[in-house]
Amino acid sequence: MDSAPADPTVRTTCPYCGVGCGVLATPRANGTVAISGDPAHPANFGRLCSKGSALGETLGPDRRLLHPSIAGQAASWDLALGTIASTFAATIEAHGPDSVALYVSGQLLTEDYYVANKLMKGFIGSANIDTNSRLCMSSSVAGHRRAFGADTVPGCYADLEQAELLVLVGSNLAWCHPVLFQRVMAAKAARPGMRIVVVDPRRTTTADAADLHLAIRPDGDTALFTALLAHLFEAGAIDRSYVDDHTTGLAEALDAARQTGDVAAATGLAAADIAMLFDLFAHTEKVVTVYSQGVNQSASGTDKVNAIINCHLATGRIGRPGMGPFSVTGQPNAMGGREVGGLANQLAAHMDLDKPAHRDRVQRFWKAPRIAATPGLQAVAMFDAVADGRIKALWIIGTNPVDSLPDADRVRAGLATCPFVVVSDIVSDTDTLPYAHVVLPAAGWGEKDGTVTNSERRISRQRAFLQAPGEAWPDWRILAEVARRMGFGAAFDWESPDDVFDEHARLSATENEGDRDFDLAGLVGMSAEEYQVFPPVQWPVPRLTEDAAPADAPQPDSRFFAAGGFFTPDRRARFVPVLAASPLPEDACRPFTLNTGRIRDQWHTMTRTGRAPRLSAHIAEPFAEIHPDDARDLGVGDADIVRLETGFGSGLFRACLTPRQRRGSLFAPMHWTEQFASASRAGALTQKQTDPHSGQPALKSTPVSLARFPVAWHGFAVTRLRPSTIPADYWAVARTEAGWRIELAGLATPQNWPAFAADLFGADAADLLSYHDATTARFAAFDGETLQGALWTAPGPVAVSRAWAAGQLLAPHALSRQRILAGRGGADTVDVGAIVCACFSVGAGQISGAVRSGRCRSVAEIGGLLQAGTNCGSCRTEIQEIIDGCLVLDDA
Repeated sequence: MDSAPADPTVRTTCPYCGVGCGVLATPRANGTVAISGDPAHPANFGRLCSKGSALGETLGPDRRLLHPSIAGQAASWDLALGTIASTFAATIEAHGPDSVALYVSGQLLTEDYYVANKLMKGFIGSANIDTNSRLCMSSSVAGHRRAFGADTVPGCYADLEQAELLVLVGSNLAWCHPVLFQRVMAAKAARPGMRIVVVDPRRTTTADAADLHLAIRPDGDTALFTALLAHLFEAGAIDRSYVDDHTTGLAEALDAARQTGDVAAATGLAAADIAMLFDLFAHTEKVVTVYSQGVNQSASGTDKVNAIINCHLATGRIGRPGMGPFSVTGQPNAMGGREVGGLANQLAAHMDLDKPAHRDRVQRFWKAPRIAATPGLQAVAMFDAVADGRIKALWIIGTNPVDSLPDADRVRAGLATCPFVVVSDIVSDTDTLPYAHVVLPAAGWGEKDGTVTNSERRISRQRAFLQAPGEAWPDWRILAEVARRMGFGAAFDWESPDDVFDEHARLSATENEGDRDFDLAGLVGMSAEEYQVFPPVQWPVPRLTEDAAPADAPQPDSRFFAAGGFFTPDRRARFVPVLAASPLPEDACRPFTLNTGRIRDQWHTMTRTGRAPRLSAHIAEPFAEIHPDDARDLGVGDADIVRLETGFGSGLFRACLTPRQRRGSLFAPMHWTEQFASASRAGALTQKQTDPHSGQPALKSTPVSLARFPVAWHGFAVTRLRPSTIPADYWAVARTEAGWRIELAGLATPQNWPAFAADLFGADAADLLSYHDATTARFAAFDGETLQGALWTAPGPVAVSRAWAAGQLLAPHALSRQRILAGRGGADTVDVGAIVCACFSVGAGQISGAVRSGRCRSVAEIGGLLQAGTNCGSCRTEIQEIIDGCLVLDDA
């Protein structure tokens, strides 16, 4: 009897945000991969957000790096690795260890990170290794270390569900960590008495779900929480027993807090709203404060973190169910990078670079010839050193600093003059790649094995289920091979990632008698088979009993500090005296404050999400959120093109007028690059000022000016092929199911519209179907029944149904060509409208149609009919707005 075929489904972990959702990946015979949430994973219990659900659409072979290259010419692995090793060695010989650097990424697996850190700090002997995680959570690291003595996240996700009061500070959880947000919403539905407060300058989708939204002025958070600490003392809410037994420094912290002054003036909030938050915090036992980039990405981010922690220490609300400060990380393995010392001021296994005993322990364990003795250059300073010539050889791994770092044009200029740049990546067209002397093809998600750690300290496996394309290698192997060629072979002689993980676990346990938080002793000695199957587990994982296998490691929700036991010399937490930050100085030339961040369906610089058509269907071009009153004062209309200018650069964005934005503030997304837009790199605008304790840049508060960009024409196009050039002053492209959609605008009207359109489509101008009137021009080109491209232009923003137009690239056109020029379907066609639910590709037109037909009057009924809002749920607020708008019109 034949045996049943093996189950092709592989359990792995999502490569996007720090929630760390479990994923079931099932390769199909046709080369595609089915993706679903893993019901058994304790981070998501089967749910995925829109980005996670679309992972299968990002795995195609197009745009992949397949072979190593040197100076743009194909090269063998041996030659490429030898070139890197010899150039790094020669540079070190001539200029010292600090003349070289590694810039790595929270996209790396822990095993990759470990090898990079070991090579740089233990064998090259410099701490010049930093990571793009510096941009998202290093202020949390610094705050934890100041208060707790270690970079310890005290709680777990269950605390967010068990809290009676959840305070979300600088966190748009609904869009940036949607699955965790849905866990919160389910908890609130089950316990309506649960209260949610959102502290954010913008009224985000998260704020829509809150009982109280505090639209705080930029960088007003410190004043809010220092004043809260003083209030807690006056209200008698201090837990004297906890403070006396487990902390030190409260009196000094209170002295500083009492200097806050006028809290309403410092925060820009109404006194009544401040009083409501203070009263809730003082009189609610189970309080969790969740914070993210709105706190961290500030020149005073570390002080903000400690101001929050001070309030929890003072009330003893830490380490118990439903209580504590909680940092939500941005990247899938920002936490794993912290575990192995991926930051320039850390050592591996949560040991400290500035402690001689820790350096000695790591050096002995690694049998390293040397050990870095002083902190290396942090991300912003590292690229300053590239620009001024101090760093002469740089290896960039898994990140795109030409777009993501602040003052990004200076980063680009520095790379252009750096004597030797190596880039390891998976795609062939990032904005950073043109500056590389050596390019290495790395294995991507689904092609390599390793581990990641999520925001609640839970280690999960990423498992391979695809063959790496071409000659792509996993990052740990690339790094190890370079190390061997530099003469460090014995220390880098691993055969597989489980060997690396075992060494990482052994280091965590070495001479660790409970004085260090990070402990994987219970995972030491796993076999390759056990490593392959071990389930998600929160650290610490202490040493197991003799009869327990490593894969049986206990998995209860673990918390720190309920009974003290901090990782300071006296085992007491430190209150940190914090003074409220001074208001941002006024700049008459740049009167607005620019806040940058993520949107719902895109990730970082879109190297992965930009491949999935449905992830661009909700928001397809870069935009700037502006309060309507500010726009009116500047003569800016909705959907105009606007120019933002800072002291570092400028960019073009589509104006989005919304009362959700605070007056005097602007928001622009971080995702667009020169691959997807003409001039909309947010990193080119943001300031490089950093927090003095963490080195994290202040990406949320750059002084900026705004002006209407005086274009003469606007256009919208759909094309089967992406144009090689787009002759417009403003453009933004996005993938569709069968091609591309393009927004365009220009300062001068083209003299020959037919030729312009033909060039855009790659078609013969003689074959164009066209329509002209005094103000508009419309063109379409066909190959038989297939639409090659269509262009619609107007003096202002073009009124064309974008979803319908993109769908015409898929449809046969034997008899309906004139309808293309109209830019919308006929009466017999349902206009999907702008996509609202990316998970199920449901548009605003479908939702409004269902409401106006009388079939649906609630979000739940829309979900039942159209499925919209039933997966990650991050579109539910938008669905409700559409329903409310339709009902208002019906009642009018």
